[in-house]
Amino acid sequence: MKILVTGTAGFIGYHLVKRLVQDHENDIIGLDNINNYYDQNLKYARLKGTGIRQGDIQELIPVMSRTCPNYRFIKLDLTDKENISNLFHEFKPNIVVNLAAQAGVRYSLENPNAYIQSNIAGFLNILEGCRHYPVKHLVYASSSSVYGNSTKVPFSEDDKTDTPVSLYAATKKSNELMAYAYSHLYNIPATGLRFFTVYGPYGRPDMAPALFAEAIMKGIPINIFNNGDLRRDFTYIDDITEGIIRVVSKAPDKTPPHAIYNIGCSNPVQLIRFVHILEEAIGKKADLRMLPMQQGDVYQTYADISILEKDFGYSPSVELTDGIKSFIKWKMQ
Repeated sequence: MKILVTGTAGFIGYHLVKRLVQDHENDIIGLDNINNYYDQNLKYARLKGTGIRQGDIQELIPVMSRTCPNYRFIKLDLTDKENISNLFHEFKPNIVVNLAAQAGVRYSLENPNAYIQSNIAGFLNILEGCRHYPVKHLVYASSSSVYGNSTKVPFSEDDKTDTPVSLYAATKKSNELMAYAYSHLYNIPATGLRFFTVYGPYGRPDMAPALFAEAIMKGIPINIFNNGDLRRDFTYIDDITEGIIRVVSKAPDKTPPHAIYNIGCSNPVQLIRFVHILEEAIGKKADLRMLPMQQGDVYQTYADISILEKDFGYSPSVELTDGIKSFIKWKMQ
């Protein structure tokens, strides 16, 4: 199989490619623009972890003669319509996993244009590539943020998702609608995955696990919003990767061939409890600063994963305390 994975210098993309390259029967192209939204050194470290050295990074689409080594990385922005089209023409992927996106709820309040460019225009270029060079399956990243501040828990795939509380959430819901339309119009098999608060080694430094761990280690006060009364469905990266691998292998078999799945742990934890688990793993107390609810944030995330479990046998296996230990071990290296 020829597999195109976007966002491979990112957190989930790195771990997915690390799994995929173990199967030498697949040819893999990785894509990322390596932007400076957060520390680029972490992104280069992820690339190195999958065998890509900084000097090997290609800026242009190479002539692949329809084949490539087991894994090749290309620095490319999804908004580069011409080169995205060239890539599909040269590589002709069977599978596309689109994980590239401008992430972060809070940053969407500061720089909304980045989200429209990357998450809307960029995703359109991926859909157009899948349209003109038909693929067996497009798997794309959505988010639990599409549920907004829903009070119905757990969040189910058939719940209403038309009241986003951030632009980031609105772009992810837009991705689902765009993918459905292309699936309907051009018979593109597509599956959207609504990720729930992913954490683990090489995790994003702008997310709570990394921010809190760093602050505890350095003795810096931690901002705890809504006075700690927030709940998150923390999901360890290995469980997420296993879920993606399972979904990739089986495209939707219906008309139109489009599906949406929650992919989480289905065990929400109060933020204060999460901080205490971090304290125990680090061996140091946190300096907490309680603050009111923040604009654009949601009260809780809680995944109903019964459909993913039924269709793919997905069952998260990593307990939060064990996952945090692994994360802190990596963090302290």
